[in-house]
Amino acid sequence: MKIKAALFDLDGVLVDTARYHYEAWLVLANQLSIPFTEKENEQLKGISRTESLERLLSFGKMEQKFSEKEKSAFAEQKNNLYLQAIQKMDETSVLPGAIAVLEYLKKTNIKIGLGSASKNARLILEKTNLTSYFDVLIDGTQVSKAKPDPEVFLKGAQQLNVPPNACLVIEDSEAGCQAALAGNMHVLGIGENINLPSAEYVIPDLTVFDQVRFGIYQKPYHVYNSFRFFCHKQNVILLLEIKV
Repeated sequence: MKIKAALFDLDGVLVDTARYHYEAWLVLANQLSIPFTEKENEQLKGISRTESLERLLSFGKMEQKFSEKEKSAFAEQKNNLYLQAIQKMDETSVLPGAIAVLEYLKKTNIKIGLGSASKNARLILEKTNLTSYFDVLIDGTQVSKAKPDPEVFLKGAQQLNVPPNACLVIEDSEAGCQAALAGNMHVLGIGENINLPSAEYVIPDLTVFDQVRFGIYQKPYHVYNSFRFFCHKQNVILLLEIKV
């Protein structure tokens, strides 16, 4: 089936906010004497702030140590640190390759949606001048279930009026990839295979889009034998027909 809509995660896919999340969580982890590195941070990608806090506390075996009021204060502290950091974001925070992908999708009438767990997604899109590319914006303020639940993507598909199996989700988190598959969607992972075992396809970043488009990048990506991902000069990585 031809892909008719692309649903993007935001952090780490289109914009460089992952480091701000990591730095904010690191401040809290150091405050609580919890061991926390970029390796542990991978487990916090794509999920809600509340669930991220629970996982952070679990790294220090502190899940039961604090009251709900204290946990709420920790989450607010982290968010305040993050909000301070993203105030300085602008167009330079957009990741390489992202604009080329969005512009091509617009040009070829592929619908574009955002499916982000972030409650700050709209602010980030405004600061980076990306809002106009999207037909639908679904963020953390509109859903009650965090990834890997597919709610955020299913709502996006519904508002775009596109069947889930005609949607391609672009994600950099394992939770997000699992959410896409749970919603009967196809999923392209951004990053490394080792961090995205559920992704059907994995590419290092969105610059591959133009490399494929202009015939520079020839290597096909496929994780499961039941899927074949064809990369031809005249085609674009997000729009190729998926053969099952």
